[in-house]
Amino acid sequence: MNIIPVLDLMNGQVVHAKHGNRDKYVPIKSVLTDSSEPLAVVKALFALYPFKQLYIADINAIQKANNHQKIILEIVKNFPKLEILLDAGFDKQASINACSFHNIKPVLASESLNSIEQYQALSSAFQHTAILSLDYKDDLFQGSKALLNDASLWPKDVIVMTLNKVGSNTGPDLAKLVSIKKQSQHSNIYAAGGVRGLTDLEALKVLGTKGALVASSLHNGTLTDHQIKHFLN
Repeated sequence: MNIIPVLDLMNGQVVHAKHGNRDKYVPIKSVLTDSSEPLAVVKALFALYPFKQLYIADINAIQKANNHQKIILEIVKNFPKLEILLDAGFDKQASINACSFHNIKPVLASESLNSIEQYQALSSAFQHTAILSLDYKDDLFQGSKALLNDASLWPKDVIVMTLNKVGSNTGPDLAKLVSIKKQSQHSNIYAAGGVRGLTDLEALKVLGTKGALVASSLHNGTLTDHQIKHFLN
């Protein structure tokens, strides 16, 4: 099982995502660094542990209010071996092409897609290498129900994003993860939202979850470098 740190970018800074209420996001406060500047935060995360992947949510791009492409490319330049999973509100092929670099994997977020046909077109265009994020808010699926109900359309890697759990310190939505995992026999399932520390990671591992997206527990210090090393090695 993998641990994937999360970087939420808004208005040029790393912000603390909480409950998916994006209008209330504020600059990150972290035990790892005094800065909310993106590259400084990434360097602090990788000083903690040499993670192989980084998940970036470009909140401005998701909300169709500019983007952080320049900052993301700076991260790519400084960490050339790092694989970046990027959610930038992709809803058309041109927007993904603009971020097509060898170590960036596009995340197709269900909340950004209007129809299953739109998802199929984007998925096919990128030879099914894109990652699918099944997004939930207030326990309601955000996106096409046809996509949610047809696991045969899902790619190899699927994120279950429970937005209300993000930054909540209430633990991951284990029941939803079990339900999604039962639907698919071929997809790797990743958990996003609510991971408080090592105990939650162990529970996700028992469920057979492939990985977990983690932010708050890294920045508040409840998930330490020693725990990460013990869990991953």
